Amino acid sequence: MPELPEVETTLRGIRPHLEGRILKAVTVREPRLRWPVSDALYALKDCPVIGLRRRAKYLLIELEAGQVMIHLGMSGTLRVVEEALPLRKHDHVDLLLDSGKVLRFNDPRRFGSVLYQTGAEPHALLAALGPEPLGDDFDGDWLFARS
Repeated sequence: MPELPEVETTLRGIRPHLEGRILKAVTVREPRLRWPVSDALYALKDCPVIGLRRRAKYLLIELEAGQVMIHLGMSGTLRVVEEALPLRKHDHVDLLLDSGKVLRFNDPRRFGSVLYQTGAEPHALLAALGPEPLGDDFDGDWLFARS
């Protein structure tokens, strides 16, 4: 299972290919992941990618109207590839960018997820999480108060 350092490394690897780009379309080949792929994801077209960030083990792709939330599950991977690259088995979701590249989600076990949320409130999966261990809110005082 990808742990937090691997998720952070994935974020840093895909960020230069997505930030400032336009999400042109989404292709879903297998909607039955850990949770069904969000119906709203199918309608995303011509959406500017504002930024990317990580919250716990979730990768968040910030768009003007919401965010795409990706969890790699146990065996999921994200690759930035040319749109014409032949599909591999278990390539479930593609996010097509205006650069002609695709962010391709592959997950053999289908324990990962690709969700979409609008609004400013955190997704229910993120709402009860503690502070980021790499952030300023996580320090010795916080840890002592919780122990």
